Amino acid sequence: MMSAASSFAVDPREFAGKRALVTGGTKGMGEAIVRRLAAGGATVATTARSPLPEGQRPDLFVQADIATAGGVDAVVAEVMTQMGGVDLLVNVVGGSSAPGGGFAALTDREWQAEFDMNLYPAVRLDRALLPGMIRQGYGVVIHVSSIQRRLPLPEATLAYAAAKAALTTYSKGLSKEVGPKGVRVNTISPGFIETTAATALIRRLAEQQGTDEHGAREGLMRSLGGIPIGRPGRPEEVAELAAFLLSDRAASIHGAEYAIDGGTVPAV
Repeated sequence: MMSAASSFAVDPREFAGKRALVTGGTKGMGEAIVRRLAAGGATVATTARSPLPEGQRPDLFVQADIATAGGVDAVVAEVMTQMGGVDLLVNVVGGSSAPGGGFAALTDREWQAEFDMNLYPAVRLDRALLPGMIRQGYGVVIHVSSIQRRLPLPEATLAYAAAKAALTTYSKGLSKEVGPKGVRVNTISPGFIETTAATALIRRLAEQQGTDEHGAREGLMRSLGGIPIGRPGRPEEVAELAAFLLSDRAASIHGAEYAIDGGTVPAV
């Protein structure tokens, strides 16, 4: 099947001279954003907890767990040493390891872990890297949130949804502070995006339910209330939205949230 990105024209000089950091950039949406920015001429650094997969060649890779303060410090130190700072920052890292079972199943430790993964990496990286953007009078930040901040699934991902809601609110407040200083901040909120991890989940569900992948995918979409376009999104589509928001084409877009969910959220 032809990927969505294959039909997009990319200007190889669009991000020439720009230094970018994309967190969680070895899988899924993060990896697609790394590829898209590199194709546009940016110098791209990325980070992940696991080693760099074979075949991926960002300009700089730092293996670190940025759900910890020490992991963020390690990434910032390498980025400052090797690149002297960044012009574009995309925080993709996020996820949930909390158990299902609703509010009563969530301990203090699980609540803390969700905020450590979904809020604090952005807060810490911004605190370290935005001063350099402010000094040069230019920078763009994207925080990847989730439609679950508006459409939480209480039985499965309540703490994750709350952490993403905090990230979206933080992003808006940050935009008010740094916009007058030349730094734009926006939020992307994906719905169901069929990443490699999502595909693996679909296969597991198909095995558990005794159905095929199509049936398992349809079941997942129904659990979200349906996706009007009839399919999940693709990582390349999220990357294209990110590239637009990072570019000078979006120079007046600031403090905004863009849902990319195929119409899943059933409200204005």
